[in-house]
Amino acid sequence: MQLPDMNLLVALDALLDEGSVVGAARRMNLSPAAMSRTLTRIRDAVGDPVLVRAGRGLVPTPRAIALRSQVRQVVEQANQLFSANHDLDLASLERAFNLRANDVFIAPFSAPLLDAMRQQAPRTVLRFVPEGAGGDEDQALRDGRLDLYISATRELGPEIKVQGLFSTTFVCLARNDHPIFDDEITAERFAAFEQISVSRRGRALGPIDSALGVLGLQRRVALITPSFHSGMFSLPDSELILPLPEHMLHSVARLGLPLRSFRMPFALEPVQVMQAWHPRFDNDPAHRWLRQTLKACCSRQP
Repeated sequence: MQLPDMNLLVALDALLDEGSVVGAARRMNLSPAAMSRTLTRIRDAVGDPVLVRAGRGLVPTPRAIALRSQVRQVVEQANQLFSANHDLDLASLERAFNLRANDVFIAPFSAPLLDAMRQQAPRTVLRFVPEGAGGDEDQALRDGRLDLYISATRELGPEIKVQGLFSTTFVCLARNDHPIFDDEITAERFAAFEQISVSRRGRALGPIDSALGVLGLQRRVALITPSFHSGMFSLPDSELILPLPEHMLHSVARLGLPLRSFRMPFALEPVQVMQAWHPRFDNDPAHRWLRQTLKACCSRQP
């Protein structure tokens, strides 16, 4: 029996991953013409067009979608077979890891992560990159501009790998002598005070507003900031209220600001925080070490 050409499987994996002949060619260091010829061979071998034109791009056929995970698994197993003896020397590893995260992660976990990197891989660099225009996380992961994307759980591309890191819930901060502490804190009294919304994209409304709406209430967002830390410095001299993730309270306390926290007076769903990466890094030993180290840091929440 004639064995299949493994190069066709690798090419098919790249084509399904990139959704583009040009992108797959770049990834495999081939010319677009050579990749186009390879796609013709794949179509003949599979008996299916695999990718068909849709506007200016290509989309996978139902048959290709059904094959995607199986092809990925076979390619990963082959990579593991040929890289099994490649030991990772962390002491000599020179690499910059690009992460995108907000201060929900950076405030409590960047220092422990950096300390672990300094001890185990002292020549590595941790770089937090700013958010792109229009939420480009999927493409940034595909292009290799991001090693990891850390965020509250959200929909990403079907090929993007995701791992849960921790869950948190929202509490509130206000100045120590804020009038909200003068009486029982109810949903009605909570909604009566002006508040801060934290959004890197400038959004005022979110889950808190949905929960208040169910109760027939509405709050007024008077200030929108890109980070929780920039918001909390507006609290000591105002009657603003800042909702923020509970696990950040330890970092807040270390700042020594005259602030006091209180529980939300109504139910909110916990926030699940994840790390996401492109499958091309699944079997990269250095990337795997980074993911495992980051996960371990998050498991030791302050």
